[in-house]
Amino acid sequence: MNNKAFIFDLDGVIVDTAKYHFLAWKKIANQLGINFTEEHNELLKGVSRIRSLDIILELGKKEATQEEKNMWLKQKNEDYLSQLADMDDREILPGVFEVLKFLKDNNQPIALGSASKNARPILEKTGILSYFDAIVDGNDVTNAKPDPEVFLIAAKLLNVKPENAVVFEDSVAGIQAANIANMISIGIGDKTILHEAKYVFQDFTVISEQFLKEL
Repeated sequence: MNNKAFIFDLDGVIVDTAKYHFLAWKKIANQLGINFTEEHNELLKGVSRIRSLDIILELGKKEATQEEKNMWLKQKNEDYLSQLADMDDREILPGVFEVLKFLKDNNQPIALGSASKNARPILEKTGILSYFDAIVDGNDVTNAKPDPEVFLIAAKLLNVKPENAVVFEDSVAGIQAANIANMISIGIGDKTILHEAKYVFQDFTVISEQFLKEL
């Protein structure tokens, strides 16, 4: 295999932490008497915590002071983190481990490019931290996707040109960020939603070693 760099998003690509975010937000929404569904949760994908709260308040047509907002944001994060405390390797999405192992065995550089500020502890808890040569998370970037900053930093750390980087993403903003960075974008999820990606797979179990080699 020729060297390419492989950059993975975290939430919804490696682990399904989206369900934990959903439960934590739902708890806040319930307190405020706002009906918050899984469809609504799609609006929060790849969006910052502050903006997510504003979206929920808009859904319920609620006004709030900055003090109240800060309290809910803190509560949401604590609730989310307490759920993460019980994570282990069972949380890794199907096929991910096999792809990581295949890339590692073939000496391909691997990075994480995620907006999550909890990326390192999640990789530690799931036992796959050692597969990553570089980690770029919410603590390292100032601009959210679709700004390509997170992926450009990851490529630089892996010492490859953007056009030699392959990005695995599950959000539209993430795919757009990879495309803007001139990287090869691979969507993980629904073709109709991620149609801007160069390739789309339902999940990692359908990605063959042959496909990875040809990349």
